[in-house]
Amino acid sequence: MLTIDLALAGLAVGSIAALAAVGLITSYRATGVFNLGFGALAMLIAYLLWQQVHVWGWPVVPAALFDVLVVAPAFGLLLERFVFRGLARRGAGPAEMLAASLGVLVLLLGIAILVWGTESRLDPPTLFDTGTVELWGGATVSESALIDLGVVVGIAAIVAAVTRFTRFGAELRAVVDRRELAELSGVAADRVSAVGWAFGSMLAGLTGILLAPYLRLDPFGLTLLVLETIGVAVAARMASLPVAILVAVAVGVGQSELTRVQLDGRAQNILQALQSNLFVVVLLGALLLLPRMVEVGSRGSYTRIETGPAPRLPALWWLPYPIVLAVPLALDTEHLRSAQQIPALAIIFVSLVIVTGYAGQVSLGQAGYAGLGALFAASLTSGKFLGLPEVPGLLALLPATLLVVPIGLLTGWPAIRRRGLALALTTFAVAVVVSRFVFAQPIFTSGLRLDHPWPFEGERSFYVLELVCLGLALLVVRRLRVGRLGRMLVATRDSEGGAAASGIDVPGLKVFVFAVSAGVAALGGVLLGMGGRSFDAQTFDPIMGLIWFAAVVVFGVDSAAGAVLAAALIVGLDSGTRAGVSTIVIGAGAVLLSRMPGGALATARRTFAPMLTGDAAARPGPVRLTPAGRVLRQRVQDRRAADSGAGGDS
Repeated sequence: MLTIDLALAGLAVGSIAALAAVGLITSYRATGVFNLGFGALAMLIAYLLWQQVHVWGWPVVPAALFDVLVVAPAFGLLLERFVFRGLARRGAGPAEMLAASLGVLVLLLGIAILVWGTESRLDPPTLFDTGTVELWGGATVSESALIDLGVVVGIAAIVAAVTRFTRFGAELRAVVDRRELAELSGVAADRVSAVGWAFGSMLAGLTGILLAPYLRLDPFGLTLLVLETIGVAVAARMASLPVAILVAVAVGVGQSELTRVQLDGRAQNILQALQSNLFVVVLLGALLLLPRMVEVGSRGSYTRIETGPAPRLPALWWLPYPIVLAVPLALDTEHLRSAQQIPALAIIFVSLVIVTGYAGQVSLGQAGYAGLGALFAASLTSGKFLGLPEVPGLLALLPATLLVVPIGLLTGWPAIRRRGLALALTTFAVAVVVSRFVFAQPIFTSGLRLDHPWPFEGERSFYVLELVCLGLALLVVRRLRVGRLGRMLVATRDSEGGAAASGIDVPGLKVFVFAVSAGVAALGGVLLGMGGRSFDAQTFDPIMGLIWFAAVVVFGVDSAAGAVLAAALIVGLDSGTRAGVSTIVIGAGAVLLSRMPGGALATARRTFAPMLTGDAAARPGPVRLTPAGRVLRQRVQDRRAADSGAGGDS
């Protein structure tokens, strides 16, 4: 039986979650892009309001109106013009759109960290400084909660009226569904899309301002909290605003009602974790039960990220890489300690090359696998794993890695019938669940020890151990790349339907790749924890996993060498500059992916390889298609998507 007071208390959180879900759905319906940067933009606007009110002394209401009506829409217009317009015009698939929106998220995170740091701020401005309203039976509810709910319902009504009953709404749907056909019929697609992006960004800013007073301002926490409401949007099938509002309010009320349930022992800890993270559970449950409701249009099953043409490379092209990796051995102890992160991160990045670059499965959950590897290693060396005695660090390296492989099998199994955005969000949800229900629980993480293993206690000797492990990971990558297995992976990446028709066991191959990549990521996580001499849950935050994915895509998702360079760039910038610079660089690179097919490394190779190999043949410039040509290309991509979907359903 519901408790009225608790239900009304949950109404406030449910209302804000509903606003975030309405914003995500509206942005999706207005732009055709599931914008992962929505949460980061909400966070940035909340920080900007804090700066205006507490530092610059602006009145809170005028500052909030300025941010929501001017700053946030301006961000949306900039994103549409310089990031997504080019991708939409050339008919980019959902994987490229996902990478671009992820780049926006990473870029905005980096800006927030650079300007305001990572320190939490406990005094976000409150837009509605109101009291409480007494209802029937003496129950009370805050006026701000009622105002928030009224704002959500009003926005939903306006969006529904505009999209259903106006000419602009019809043009908006036409541009989202088939941009090329809309242009041929005379619709100003750029203008319509710009309006959609401006409105979606305005809702993101409003979400951040209304949500911030209910929690502390934190770049990672606020961004992740908004992303957790994706589950509400998915439960509404990315279409129904009334359903999104009802689900959000129901989850908010349920979260509040769980606080009155009292259990004994560890069951109470689990219940508290469930109560605090109910939106995370809804996110994972909605994705598992409704996997096809988050595909982007008819192209949702086309998952390949552009890899670009492969240039002919000069002999000994690989020689600079071992030289660069060996340079830290000549550094002093302090700098060497920072450089120890490079091989560990590179191994984690290589796991992304395996699962995304070679197999075409967009995975955003590698941080979870890496963190589990570090956690298992710390538990084994501390004697807290299933009652076993303490295991020496070097001996714990292998079992900690192997223990994550079955988890990769288990979490990879739902990926068999999922592609594109559904797969990406499912893997991200798994990482969030692992972070909240494992890494954040003292029962699993208290009293753990993790250090350099014997006989590699010294900084240089441990770095050599990391290089050996990186070499083994690269050998695994090469084994997966060449031969029959490599051809099977490429065939599955390019067309699941065609691969299945040729006799390849596509579901089994997917699960195998997820298991291998999980093990490789776990190895990197163990080394990362040992290098830091502790298990730090913040190192394996799900948002860090998004940044890692963006870094690998920027340097070339199918390039192991690019993975090593990405790790070196992140560690080098974090060690030599201010916090947030590496995140900004990675985010800017991801935003510019449309100008770098295949990533930065492939672009550099295409630029300089002809000079190094003596091949001076002129390379053809980019082909600019007419609207009719884009329609023809779209039909070809739709056919490829249909073939892929047929293979996944067989």
